Amino acid sequence: MNRPRLVRNAVAGLGVIFGVFYTLTAQAGGIALGATRVIYQADAKQISLAVTNSDKSNRFLIQSWIDDAAEKKTAAFVVTPPLFVSKPKSENTLRIMYIGTPLPQDRESVFWLNSKAIPAVERDAVQGKNVLQIAILSRIKLFVRPANLPSTPVEALEQLKVSRQGNVLKIDNPSPYYVSLVSLTVGAHKLPNTMVSPMSSSSVPLPDGATGAATYQTVNDYGAITPVKTVPL
Repeated sequence: MNRPRLVRNAVAGLGVIFGVFYTLTAQAGGIALGATRVIYQADAKQISLAVTNSDKSNRFLIQSWIDDAAEKKTAAFVVTPPLFVSKPKSENTLRIMYIGTPLPQDRESVFWLNSKAIPAVERDAVQGKNVLQIAILSRIKLFVRPANLPSTPVEALEQLKVSRQGNVLKIDNPSPYYVSLVSLTVGAHKLPNTMVSPMSSSSVPLPDGATGAATYQTVNDYGAITPVKTVPL
């Protein structure tokens, strides 16, 4: 009996492109992470995250790692298992442990959890043929949160200050938490989603003719969107 082989690289060439062509929608429907963001309490030994394969017939090779704030792979975390096969209709658990140097204790630190899903292809199906193989990368924020911060994440949203300075929208975040703004607009102009670091500020350029109040929503610890807030400028 031939065993399935996980094809890891795209094979380029002319001729018939054979195999299963996975679109983004199909991949997303097969493999899903158990959260859209992860909060790592700094005093925890490790945290867990579910990886679910809802596909009824396809297997996936799952590779996971963590990037730092500069989006470079970091050895400050151990992710186990770093590589595994997800069987159809199954759930696996990633365990994440911080082993790096001490992080700031007065504010959150941000990292990125990456999980790449590579679909399996049967050996007989690809033998002697060119294959176009597509892997899909899921990427979510991982916040390391120190204990005993002086305020709560909910209070951080209330402390946020939005103002206009010329052709720039300035967002001040005096809290020890990262705050992510979505659906950000000034008047009829939509602005890019913006994450503001703790005890810091961000400046978002305004397009010509942007006038009126600023509106925005934020993302809470559970990945849910908060109600719209309007700020006169």
